[in-house]
Amino acid sequence: MSIQPSTYSPDIAVPADKRVFGARDLFSLWFSLGIGLMVLQTGALLAPGLGLSGSLLAIFLGTLVGVLLLAAVGVIGSDTGLSAMAALKLSLGAKGASLPALLNLLQLIGWGSFEIIVMRDAASLLGTRAFSEGSVLASPLLWTLFFGGLATLLAVSGPLTFVRQILRKWGIWLLLAACLWLTWNLFAKADLAALWAKSGDGSMPFAVGFDIAIAMPLSWLPLIADYSRFGKRAKSVFGGTALGFFIGNFWLMSLGVAYTLAFAPSGEVNALLLALAGAGLGIPLLLILLDESENAFADIHSAAVSSGILLRLKVEHLALAIGVICTLIACFAPLAQYQNFLLLIGSVFAPLFGVVLVDHFILRRRGQGRVASLHWPALVAWLGGIAIYHVLANLYPDVGATLPALVLAGLLQLMLGRAFSGARASVQA
Repeated sequence: MSIQPSTYSPDIAVPADKRVFGARDLFSLWFSLGIGLMVLQTGALLAPGLGLSGSLLAIFLGTLVGVLLLAAVGVIGSDTGLSAMAALKLSLGAKGASLPALLNLLQLIGWGSFEIIVMRDAASLLGTRAFSEGSVLASPLLWTLFFGGLATLLAVSGPLTFVRQILRKWGIWLLLAACLWLTWNLFAKADLAALWAKSGDGSMPFAVGFDIAIAMPLSWLPLIADYSRFGKRAKSVFGGTALGFFIGNFWLMSLGVAYTLAFAPSGEVNALLLALAGAGLGIPLLLILLDESENAFADIHSAAVSSGILLRLKVEHLALAIGVICTLIACFAPLAQYQNFLLLIGSVFAPLFGVVLVDHFILRRRGQGRVASLHWPALVAWLGGIAIYHVLANLYPDVGATLPALVLAGLLQLMLGRAFSGARASVQA
């Protein structure tokens, strides 16, 4: 396997002749990133409160809306050729983009650590079932170091090598086989008609379930341009991203709901993992477990790209350092419930990309525009969207907060952006 350069400078647009990703590449990438143990466990969060029918509806609507927004942000990467955080300079200004770059770095280190922890716990469980609790292959430390090292190696090698030489050639076929096996096992052993007829216990409002479901695709908004900037055409970027992530995320999160209700009614993470480990001698779970390293790869690589906006170091060196940090965190941190973590991400980045989408597609009409030091209207609209999110989340939880905050932040950006440009034009006249 030849290693291609992992990235180009985050501040410099990828040259046209280096934009090699077509629809198939992006479908493979985002189908893979839409699959994972954390996606299964997110389905487990929804299962008790919403039941099977309510959970599937929340997942369908949340994923559908989320992937359309995700793919639209991906087009910004293909339009500009810039990394995600570098592209923010066009909307927020050179200094204004530093804050989201820092926040993105922090949340990606958190996500990367969570991914390693999830892989560690699942691998330790499989090792215990296959051998014994005291076996070396059941050691959490061993698996933490293994998966941390694997994810770091992938992050250093970069997206061109990963997508073209791993995912497209054989990775996506193994994932499809695992998903098909888990689906067949579910239909063969579970009474889905009875589960469908049984409603949830009401402990989770539908709007909160929608917010959790939409948070999965929206959690990738600050990353997607790091990969779509290698896309050949905007149409391929949009279609490949939306279709790939929707199929993978909806399929796996739905399996998480169904397996929890059918085989792990306690709703605990370990109960779900035990149910999955019992299907097909644990082989499907093992394949999904290996796929989780791809999610960690994306977190570590994009964290390096984000920090490349703040530090003038090679992305490969930053990826190595961040991979070590994530692995060390995973060594000492227990697996905590991450529902609030998902919602917190939505409170910061969903309004931000409402601003960015309006600025790119409506105000600048997909052009580059002028990069100022600070674009105050965009910053005000972003902060307004964050405030709207927390007001709705705390005072009106049954309404939902993520999508309204994104839309309202975008409307604020539209009004302030036009007013600011109109006032500037009047002064210049």
